[in-house]
Amino acid sequence: MNLRPVVAEFVGTAFLLAAVVGSGIMAERLFGGNAGFALLANAVATGGALVALILAFGPVSGAHFNPAVTLADAWQGGLPWSAVIPYIAAQVAGGLAGTALADGMFGLPPFFASHHARAGLPMLVSEFVATFGLLAVIWGCVRSRPTGTPFAVAAYIVGAYWFTPSTSFANPAVTIARSLTDTFAGIRPADTPAFIAAQLAGAFAATALFAWLSPISKAAAQAVVVPHPEVAVR
Repeated sequence: MNLRPVVAEFVGTAFLLAAVVGSGIMAERLFGGNAGFALLANAVATGGALVALILAFGPVSGAHFNPAVTLADAWQGGLPWSAVIPYIAAQVAGGLAGTALADGMFGLPPFFASHHARAGLPMLVSEFVATFGLLAVIWGCVRSRPTGTPFAVAAYIVGAYWFTPSTSFANPAVTIARSLTDTFAGIRPADTPAFIAAQLAGAFAATALFAWLSPISKAAAQAVVVPHPEVAVR
């Protein structure tokens, strides 16, 4: 398999987590415990970084940065199944690297388990809704205005930070990485399996809905999240 898309997924996901975790630490310090302003800063920083990263790495790998997106894309024929494991491994590893980088830049240990509880049925429903919405935005945009997908995805994530009580993780790799930072963006490791299950269920439901509403071609599926060369399998 061509390594370039895998490396792009690793680096892109690392910078995404550096943005999520780092902006959370900075916001918490600057706003002195004001959770509302801290969340606003965290959301805006994440959305801004997400647009830039999708535009930068999208032409190489599609800029999934998210195992749920990778699995959905493979299901719809846009990514060979043989590329799924390398993509997801790169995303998880990149997320961990980005978390360690952000913690280190702020003088914290690279990894330390979070104590931020995010448990209970409302939180799981929140993650289902957040991930369903993310995949709905992706699949809806790629059918009609693919060039706008990076901006639509970032706008949705910024909004979902505020309308979901979980603050819209919507990404298994992000969830794993954020379980290892006891900062503003963290989540207890014990809460991560249920979060990931809810995210995958939401991604499956949105992908199934759009496959029924508007069947997609393989060429269009390859444009998730942005147009990119098909991953070569050797």
